[in-house]
Amino acid sequence: MPIQQSDVLYTAVATAENGRDGRVATDDGRLDVVVNPPQAMGGSGAGTNPEQLFAAGYSACFQGALGVVARETGADLTGSTVTAKVGLGKNGDGFGIIVEISADLPKVEPGAARALVEKAHEVCPYSKATRGNITVTLV
Repeated sequence: MPIQQSDVLYTAVATAENGRDGRVATDDGRLDVVVNPPQAMGGSGAGTNPEQLFAAGYSACFQGALGVVARETGADLTGSTVTAKVGLGKNGDGFGIIVEISADLPKVEPGAARALVEKAHEVCPYSKATRGNITVTLV
C-alpha cells in the first residue's frame, strides 16, 4: 500500500546537472559528487555514477531492514555486511537495471540467515519500491 504525504517522516532532495555526465548534490550540502558514465559505457569513469549511488542506498537500507527483523528474532548481526550489485543493461528499446543483494551474517546459522534475508526483503523500502519492476536476486 502506498504511503500518503501525511505519513512521510523524511524527504531527501537531490538535484542533478547534466545528467549522467555532470554532478549531483543534495539540498543540505552533505552530498555533492561528480557523476560520469563508467568506462564500460564509454565514459571517463572519473566520478561516481547513478548505479553506484543506488547500490549504496539499497545496501544501507537493506542492512537496516535486516536489523529490524533480527531484533524480532534475537539474531546476532555483529560483523554482518550487505552488498548490493546493480547492473545496467539494454532492456528492449532502452535500459534497465538488475540487482543482486548479498548478505554476510557470520554469527547466524545459514538457514536462519536465509530466512532473515528473505524477511528483510519483504520490509526494506528499496525492495518494496523495486518489487515487480526489476529482478532482485538474494544471495
